[in-house]
Amino acid sequence: MIFQRALRRDLLSTAGAVFTTLFTITITVMLIRILGQAAGGKVASSDVVALMGFSALNYLPIILNLTGFVSVLLVVTRSYQDSEMVVWFASGLSLSRWIAPVMWFGLPIVLMTAVLSLFLTPWSNQQSAIYKERYANREDIARVSPGKFQESSSSNRVFFVEGISGDTTRVKNVFVSSMQNGKTSVVVAREGTVEIEPSGDKFLVMHQGRRYDGVPTQSDFQLMEFDRYGVLVGSESKAVVGDTTSRAIPTRTLLKNRSNFNDGELLFRVSLPVMGILLMLLAIPLGFVNPRGGRSANLLIALFLFVFYSNMLSFTQATVVQSRVPLMLAWWPVHLVALIIVTAFFLWRLKVNSRYHPLVVWSLLKRAYFGRRVAA
Repeated sequence: MIFQRALRRDLLSTAGAVFTTLFTITITVMLIRILGQAAGGKVASSDVVALMGFSALNYLPIILNLTGFVSVLLVVTRSYQDSEMVVWFASGLSLSRWIAPVMWFGLPIVLMTAVLSLFLTPWSNQQSAIYKERYANREDIARVSPGKFQESSSSNRVFFVEGISGDTTRVKNVFVSSMQNGKTSVVVAREGTVEIEPSGDKFLVMHQGRRYDGVPTQSDFQLMEFDRYGVLVGSESKAVVGDTTSRAIPTRTLLKNRSNFNDGELLFRVSLPVMGILLMLLAIPLGFVNPRGGRSANLLIALFLFVFYSNMLSFTQATVVQSRVPLMLAWWPVHLVALIIVTAFFLWRLKVNSRYHPLVVWSLLKRAYFGRRVAA
């Protein structure tokens, strides 16, 4: 009982450090990517925090699986390096006694992974797509930032305004460059307002300005002055649909509407919590190291196994999506192979960690030798 409490406390502290490190790295990478999209006008700057939250929910199942795997591996490795495992085996205890406390530690992680994978991740993908689509469907003038050239959604017009009011209905010192039928047109005006027609079309009506059509050096160049000139900047609002792919569909809908794409997504969602359980079990026998050596080799092997496991799941998902293998035949072989590998590692470590293992024998002989010297 004392051993289990101490082991759980050690696992929790290690898991906290590992999760913080992995989550910080992931958040930093996502922040750089989303800020780049905001700077490029693909997403609204006000939606950066929300999009980061949705992306974090999307990556959390993988982070939790890796956290449980690395935490168990580090704790077992430290026990070997501190010669605690030598005392453990010398006391007649087996490596299999580690399974129960590790599973009690990993059960909340597996449950959180299942909830995230089956429910929250599809919701976050859908919400992220809705935010991006809502921003893409906004009228051109609403996406203009003062003092910055902004391309329209149709990519045939560039806006520049010196200032914009809080309700985005009035702008000052407007510059509009457009390309129609291979002909360039430039409009400059002192101010402009947004007007909405009964049909739902939105116009930027500019006052007291000029329009330049064509190239000044060519014969068809035209210059016009106007008191009022309107430019269509948005049509009737479209309904926001969001992401319609399988990764954003709720799990209940995937079960009702069976298709090769939906079955592939369902396979991946169900596989993540199973993967977490098997990886934590694999970390127990994989944590063996020589107390006199380092533990970098174990971490490299663990990283390779994690990547290989993930790639095999992706490969299996692709075979289901391509209708090569049905779902009921494809979801279990990868996990069965992983379970066989875990069992083989356990049998191997149980055999070499017997009471006649060289490390145990050497520890007992050394203890007996120094005991006789102290007695003498």
